[in-house]
Amino acid sequence: MHRPAVSHTSSSASASNRSSRRRLLKQGAHLAAGSVLAAVASRGWTAEDNTIRLALVGCGGRGSGAVGDALSSTTGPTRLIAMADVFEDRLAGSHKALTDQFGPRIDVPAERRFVGFDAYKKAIDILGPGGVLIQATHAVFRPTHLAYAIEKGVHVFMEKSFAPDPGGTQDLLALSKTADAKGLKIGCGVMCRHSESRQALIDRIREGAIGDVHLIRAYRMDGGARMGPFPGGQSELLWQIRRPYFFIWASSGWFSEMMIHQVDECCWIKDGWPVSAHGLGGCEPGASDASENLHTYSIEYTFADGAKAIVNSRAVPNSFDEFATFVHGTKSAAQFSGNVHAPTVHIYADQRTNKDAIAWRPPRERISPYQKEWDVLLTAVRDGTPHNELPRACNSNLTTIMGRAAVHLQRNVTWDEVAASTFKFTDAVKDFTPDTPPPSRADANGFYPKPNTRDWREI
Repeated sequence: MHRPAVSHTSSSASASNRSSRRRLLKQGAHLAAGSVLAAVASRGWTAEDNTIRLALVGCGGRGSGAVGDALSSTTGPTRLIAMADVFEDRLAGSHKALTDQFGPRIDVPAERRFVGFDAYKKAIDILGPGGVLIQATHAVFRPTHLAYAIEKGVHVFMEKSFAPDPGGTQDLLALSKTADAKGLKIGCGVMCRHSESRQALIDRIREGAIGDVHLIRAYRMDGGARMGPFPGGQSELLWQIRRPYFFIWASSGWFSEMMIHQVDECCWIKDGWPVSAHGLGGCEPGASDASENLHTYSIEYTFADGAKAIVNSRAVPNSFDEFATFVHGTKSAAQFSGNVHAPTVHIYADQRTNKDAIAWRPPRERISPYQKEWDVLLTAVRDGTPHNELPRACNSNLTTIMGRAAVHLQRNVTWDEVAASTFKFTDAVKDFTPDTPPPSRADANGFYPKPNTRDWREI
């Protein structure tokens, strides 16, 4: 789900600084690329001018939306100075849309727009220490890009999902410790944690307002999407990367991409991580979907105290739609989240989740959670205060993988099992070229294998 559109909030920026950087680029055309980057990349943030510089890696809807949130923050001036993507047309489209909305604060001339699998390095080098990388590519690239950003002293905002497999998630957890040691900040795109309405309900739950929580029900059921067969005659790797939600190795697949917010909400409500999961899943009868995805996932998570979280995902057209999270305690029920992550939050008088049974509502949210997560991150960068959301995001990611694996493998999967796993779908990301064979290959008809209990592995 893309971030909602945001309005343009103006902020002063130094025209002389921008022109100086452009002059350096022109004067340094005869120098080696590394020398040019070093000359351009002054600190990504300094107290002297207070402008936090941003680089966008991954120029799709989420990345462009994250730029909008960063530039709309009222915590201080920000400016986008570099962009990178594997696809030139995607970068160009994002650059135009952002420039139309934010004008000169999109300070990304052609020489600071980079295309290719190594483009992320060039954007990070331009950014320099103290800047903020917006890491909005697909999950399989997260550890590689994060490692380089941390090496270069760059703060990071990382979009979901976070890694497609347990091994990649373990890499992120290790990198998180390195970031802490270097004083770097990491924000993660699990924005519901920044919702004032949900925070108010969490406080009420912790105070015992609904009693002991014994059941959580989370739903995202809609028409979903389908993918046609691979036509051949082109780079299969690039073809798949353009369609990431349909490949588990690339983006974690449809379930994880769409349901990680609901899974994270369940864990937040219980203030912990489940000990096991099992579930059911399947495909729409007669569907001509060539992707790796199943179309239905129903997962029962069990927490240490025996409480259950039922997470239901259905991507089937012409069926009942639901997008909400409900909580049931020993005293009453509550709604924790609404359609498209809306802050539809209230406590009911009893176990009936009807509008006429609402007994409590929080005050209306003053600021979007998408905006608040950026405000918190940028404030931490300026103030030098600790801020690292990655360990929590990784645990929610592992919880999502645990449920996905339980459905795909059709067996009970435990937290200890998934947390100890080092399995990766691929370890070749650093060496990707357009000619690299992808981890998943199409059959003679252009269809990809579905997860099964015979030869599928993901933990």
